[in-house]
Amino acid sequence: MTILTAAPLAPLLERLFAEAQDTNAAPEWRDAWNQLPPEERTRVMTSADEADYRSFYGLAKDVYLAVSPETARLLYMLVRASGAHSIVEFGTSFGISTLHLAAGLRDNGGGRIITTEFEPSKVVRARKNFTAGELADLIELREGDALRTLARDLPAPIDLVLLDGAKALYPAVLALLEPHLRPGAMVVADNADHCPDYLKRVRAPESGYLSVPFGEDVEVSLRVG
Repeated sequence: MTILTAAPLAPLLERLFAEAQDTNAAPEWRDAWNQLPPEERTRVMTSADEADYRSFYGLAKDVYLAVSPETARLLYMLVRASGAHSIVEFGTSFGISTLHLAAGLRDNGGGRIITTEFEPSKVVRARKNFTAGELADLIELREGDALRTLARDLPAPIDLVLLDGAKALYPAVLALLEPHLRPGAMVVADNADHCPDYLKRVRAPESGYLSVPFGEDVEVSLRVG
């Protein structure tokens, strides 16, 4: 049995995935994004400059930018298979991925997720979703820039990490978390193809990771060093 397929979580997730699909296709978002020149779209998606990534995520403040249902199910499976009890997530958005991670923790007997989001309106809605899914007791949501919110009070060891915020920050966020990763910890990076520096790092033979792609744009890495 899993709470992932039972009420109240299953109908909540079904609704959230439907809303995510609707917001991603919303004409106001699509038109605003398409009005940017292609080189500008690439820049704000891949820049590590705070003004750039805040510009992009401010534009997308009403858009879910959620993981796919397949990636969400993978996250739950990794939590369960690894027996994880301590998780860190970069990029909460409206909390779809967080809910899958928390469901894995609940079915593992408990634990804690630290997740971080700098868009205030998304923080409010994510908290409501955590309460509706009856998983809020497992989740610590930190509001603000992850380079600051994840620079303190981290658990040791960390069993699993999800990177799903500003793509250019993946190497910097991983550097913050890396000293706390246990051997065998999993690191999942969504849309990792937007950060070649991250892929180069985790795929390097001397990196301390074994890393493989999943689907079209997810990188799954195992901490071995």
